Amino acid sequence: MSDTVSRRSALRLLGGAVTVAAAATGTLAAPARALSAPPASRRVEALIARLGPDEKVGLLHGADDPGKLGQAGYVPGVPRLSIPPLRLADGPAGVRVTAHATALPAPVMLASAFDPALAREYGEVIGREGRALGQDVLLSPMVNLIRTPYAGRNYETFSEDPLLGADLVAEEIRGIQSQGLIATVKHFALNNQEKDRMSIDVRIAEQPLRELELRGFEAAVAAGAGAVMGAYNKVNGAFACENKPILGDILRDGWGFDGWVMTDWFAAHSTVAALTAGLDMEMPSGNYFADALKKAVLDGSVPEALVDRSVRRILSVMDRFGLLDGSAPPARPGRDPRAGARTALKVAKAGATLLHNRHATLPLTGRAARTIAVIGPTGTIPFVSGGGSAHVVPDHAQSPLDAIGARAGHGAHVDYALGEDLFGKPLPGTSAGADFEGQGVAPGATWTYDGTLTVDDADEWTFCVHYSGDRPKVLLDGTDLFPPAPGLGELFAGGLVGTAPDGLTVRRSTLNLTAGRHRLAITAKGRDKGQLFRLRRTTGATRAADVAEAVRAARAADSVVLFAYEDATEGADRTSLALPGHQSELIEAVTAVNSRTTVVLNTSSCTTMPWLDRVGAVLQMYYPGQEGAEATAAVLFGDCDPGGRLTQTFPVSEDRHPMAGDPRRYPGVDGTEEYSEGIHLGYRWYDAEDVTPLFPFGHGLSYTTFEYADLSVRPDGDGLAVGFTVRNTGRRTGTTVAQIYLGPSPDLRLDQARRALAGYRRLELEPGREQRVTVRISARSLSSWDPERHGWVLGTGTREVSVGVSAREPRLVGRGRVRSSAAARRP
Repeated sequence: MSDTVSRRSALRLLGGAVTVAAAATGTLAAPARALSAPPASRRVEALIARLGPDEKVGLLHGADDPGKLGQAGYVPGVPRLSIPPLRLADGPAGVRVTAHATALPAPVMLASAFDPALAREYGEVIGREGRALGQDVLLSPMVNLIRTPYAGRNYETFSEDPLLGADLVAEEIRGIQSQGLIATVKHFALNNQEKDRMSIDVRIAEQPLRELELRGFEAAVAAGAGAVMGAYNKVNGAFACENKPILGDILRDGWGFDGWVMTDWFAAHSTVAALTAGLDMEMPSGNYFADALKKAVLDGSVPEALVDRSVRRILSVMDRFGLLDGSAPPARPGRDPRAGARTALKVAKAGATLLHNRHATLPLTGRAARTIAVIGPTGTIPFVSGGGSAHVVPDHAQSPLDAIGARAGHGAHVDYALGEDLFGKPLPGTSAGADFEGQGVAPGATWTYDGTLTVDDADEWTFCVHYSGDRPKVLLDGTDLFPPAPGLGELFAGGLVGTAPDGLTVRRSTLNLTAGRHRLAITAKGRDKGQLFRLRRTTGATRAADVAEAVRAARAADSVVLFAYEDATEGADRTSLALPGHQSELIEAVTAVNSRTTVVLNTSSCTTMPWLDRVGAVLQMYYPGQEGAEATAAVLFGDCDPGGRLTQTFPVSEDRHPMAGDPRRYPGVDGTEEYSEGIHLGYRWYDAEDVTPLFPFGHGLSYTTFEYADLSVRPDGDGLAVGFTVRNTGRRTGTTVAQIYLGPSPDLRLDQARRALAGYRRLELEPGREQRVTVRISARSLSSWDPERHGWVLGTGTREVSVGVSAREPRLVGRGRVRSSAAARRP
């Protein structure tokens, strides 16, 4: 057995031991220094000695892949020394290449299960498929905190709580890397918004940085992550990818990280400063780490030893994963789509979160399941994933309408109404000369149209252009309806609204038109491959007709299942917490005629709900992956209990959340953003400010009821052991997530949360069954970061401990005495 294999086996055994400990205590222990890879092997040192200067630099930046598989990045190897290339694929919710892969539910839905073991299984699927699809490095998982509800990538990460995020990222990494795929934790650090992400300077104090923002990254390092991706933004004045305090002092010296650090794509800003600070690889090209780096070495501004250091880090990780001697296990496995689908379904069921259920609207049983009206565009269009780097090409994806119809059975009647049109209706009133429902343009040809559009009544129009090649230029009265989108808008357009059901790309433009004739001019180019395009519209009149159809269907049904969407993507933040378009008006119109309406939310993050009191139930399904339709139907009909709980707080309104009314906090002022909320992130802010949320962190309903009793809190080594009994008092098997919250220490003069999650346990119990549970609160959770000492201090004294079903719903309250000890002083 080679050194590489034996080291890898040891790391796997360590990961397994940590998992067993987590299962025994109910939550993972606080991040601790993991068994790291030993110093660079003789194999690595021998390779470095034989590498030429150009070959060394060639390993430190991306390049074009001669055998493209559709992945995000490629680093050439050194064939003469048998150093293989590296292919790097996006993968928050599955492997993003041109080939089919299992489209898993969004990470925020995985997190909603509060189940580290499930996170490991999730990672195993991605790891196996990444290897099978020819990839070596996964650009995932993302563990940035959900700080602002507007952030466009909240669905790609886990939670607003650092403990939950740390537990889940560690187990997902163990799962990914157990299959031989190198995991990259991202984005280090403080990349908690898309707005101005390339330039914003995030200012944060030492205590919240350590207690909140870095906890997940520290856990990822402890779990053995092979790579770290630097963020776009600045941190306290310096770009993250050339920031010595975080890359050198914390990541390397503090945590002992021995993998490599790469940039986010095009996030490099320097050569000397970046390499000196601790950056090892520039992606996806070499603006700073190719010719500029070679020149810096030649003129003496960069010691060659620093280049060797970065090469050593990369080769050492490759050696650890068996990529240098061909021992990577297995060589390249085959995909197992059925196994991936099983996990996708399992995660979607486990993360399904029932937020509201008035008068037992759900589950659909008896008469309530006899006639059902399914309403909304995502009732027939599977909403699999968000846009940008999270988008996966799935093996298949059933529509919710089909899944509901199949589950309802032959004796039931399931009707459908569109309700809200995403892709437009045929364009009327144009002069002759075009087929706007399917105009083909031959390769090399240019198609033009110059005619009129006649509008009968003044109205708001939304034009939709669908196209397969270059976007056609559409001029209305001389104004370009679809100019190039600013920033990354051309690249990232969302996972739902940016693509028509037949695969054509879609762009929209909304404006008010007066009655009468308007000049319409179109130019479409076929380029090399030719193209097909359509031009459609929605108007106030077409929307009213769609709503009227939905109302008729709702009035005739015993129950309504209304699918609502919000389409988020990398590269853009949300502009509102309300449902986009006219969906709120649709919900109000439908509930006015049928109170047994369940709203299924396919949204990225929290949503305001001015219509909440009018609906019977709200089921949060996020972006549920390729098996989302089957999982949704299973929960709606009660085949499984909704097992998810919120990992973020839902505010009542746009002006009642931590970022509201303070542009310095979000989106920033004059290029600077201040994390002035300090340690009071998410539910901690709601407690500190006495603000009542719409739904609190940890909230989620079951189809049964649970009783909590017999609380005990006792010292346990350098932590506390919290014991309690949970009993299912209802008539159905169901799931509860017991959540342990810790109050402040009376002995610390540091800012502390009124309550902070310190542990949890997911339980599934049959009717009448009870279980005694013990959850350990670690020394890390009992400690605070002291910026004067630059270290952790134990929060001694009598601490309040509550056990509940959300941050605002305690069931049991007790106290535990925390005493200082030698072990406890080193959390």
